[in-house]
Amino acid sequence: MEAIEPILTIVKGIYDLLETVKANKKRSQRICDRVKALEKIIRSIQTQKKVVETADVKSIIEDLTVTLNGAQNLLEKHACSNWMKRAIRKGYYEEEFNHVNERLNDAFQNLSLTLNVEHEDTIHKVFDKVTQKMEDEEDKRKDEEELLDKMTSLQNDVTEILSLLKMQKMPYDEIRKIKLSELKFIPDLPKKPFMTTESAEVFKGEFQGFPVAIKKYLNSGQFISTEVETIFKKEIQTMNRFQSPNILRMFGICINNENTPQAEFLVVMEYCEKGSLREVLDSRCELSWTRKAHMCLDVAQGIYRLHQAEQNFRVHGSISSSKLLVDEAYRVKLGGFEVSKTETSLQKSVKKNAQESTLCYAAPEMLDNLNNKFTKECEIYR
Repeated sequence: MEAIEPILTIVKGIYDLLETVKANKKRSQRICDRVKALEKIIRSIQTQKKVVETADVKSIIEDLTVTLNGAQNLLEKHACSNWMKRAIRKGYYEEEFNHVNERLNDAFQNLSLTLNVEHEDTIHKVFDKVTQKMEDEEDKRKDEEELLDKMTSLQNDVTEILSLLKMQKMPYDEIRKIKLSELKFIPDLPKKPFMTTESAEVFKGEFQGFPVAIKKYLNSGQFISTEVETIFKKEIQTMNRFQSPNILRMFGICINNENTPQAEFLVVMEYCEKGSLREVLDSRCELSWTRKAHMCLDVAQGIYRLHQAEQNFRVHGSISSSKLLVDEAYRVKLGGFEVSKTETSLQKSVKKNAQESTLCYAAPEMLDNLNNKFTKECEIYR
């Protein structure tokens, strides 16, 4: 019979779908078991070639095709179903499974009685009403247990994510004194700085789930903790006004072994994976013109935020490519001025002519008179 081959093709599709089913796996497997029993009957018809293709036979085959297509569609839904959708439509899916199973039972009765096809006892057991009811109840229970486990796990994940987001959305007025125990160095042992300057070592670390740069000042035991902390608190009030995605975020200051000769001062700030803009430009990294334009816009937005503060605008004073930092997504952030007074109070004296190092960036009016007041206009020229 020519109509049998298309049916066997649908059956194969159902088996393939079972491998991808993500929800109600037990009931989906049971559907496949019953389809497999029907497949044995179909193949016996194909082998024996005793069935005459009458109008009734064509009708039975057509109904079977519709039934198998329904089973295939049901498994397709569960192959792409997510847990939330499954929980919401739980009752609807249950009706669908019951409907498909009833259609499979009808198909078995039609093939057995109308076509008078002999079949094994194992096939008869598959479609036994009492056995089916017990199997369906057990499958439903196991599927619902699995759904409950997944939803509980999802709830725990959501709680954890919300907790993390709450920490990550810490407002700028919470820039604060941080305990050393709240910081995690990467690597932890041995602690190895990724950058060293004349006055500090910079480590990679984590603070409340954020990747951070931890700047540890060298030979800082000579400083008085209370004086540094007082300067830091005053400067926080200024920094609170400069919240922007294009200004390097400041988290706080950490004082270890406070008020002792072994005191250590650490400033905790946002970590930028790509380093400074100077390092990016000097590397072999190929930047498209679109990306370069976005990076220029980032710089402009950071400077604009400084210059357009609600009150008492601020100039950076020493903008250069080494003071611009680049994160993993190539967003440029203005750095080099965060808690500058706090850093100045901690840094050792370094003999360096700052005017010479930035002279090439100076505005014409500054070149005419180095004592000229540095203004927003001078900074924009840079």
